[in-house]
Amino acid sequence: MAKIEQKMAEENDGKAPLSGIPETKKVSENIMKKVRLEKVTLNCGAGTEPRRIEKAVKLLELISGGKAKTIVTNKRIPAFGVRPGLKLGCKITIRGKNKMNLLKRLLEAIGNKLAPRQINPGSFSFGIKEYIEIPGVAYQRDIGLLGLDVCVTLTRPGARIERKKINKGKIPLRNKITKEDTIKFMEDNFNTEFGDEK
Repeated sequence: MAKIEQKMAEENDGKAPLSGIPETKKVSENIMKKVRLEKVTLNCGAGTEPRRIEKAVKLLELISGGKAKTIVTNKRIPAFGVRPGLKLGCKITIRGKNKMNLLKRLLEAIGNKLAPRQINPGSFSFGIKEYIEIPGVAYQRDIGLLGLDVCVTLTRPGARIERKKINKGKIPLRNKITKEDTIKFMEDNFNTEFGDEK
């Protein structure tokens, strides 16, 4: 039997195993594990002053090119003068094709550097002190100098199963985005540097 197997190996010149099964191809990457950018959310808190809220809305629309939405509180906090129906700021969420280019510009405003404490599993956030630090955005006299907060959310295929109202399911732990996955995504796609803030 050993002689027969040796003869078959010589005839095949080692190109195929003795069982006759061809060599397996390299296993491709699981597409369900691929991390992708879901949305970029810009937020600007303006307090209770109406004129400042108007400026914040103009700022977010200038940066994103979309329509900003005002944030209205539904709680009452007498110590801060907050009451239901009071406008406190504005926000806008970018989900389209421009989200990648927008995020690159926003990262350039902070030197494309993030601190580990800014990273969460599947998301990260950072602040921009003055909007004029963003490339391509010039100073606007009717807005003045304002800052904004940026929140970035990542996702994987199949994540919407947890948000469904009918036949809602759970995502296994092995398919959830970890903090390490978030860091790797930013390093591979945006060359972002990570280090402790001074």
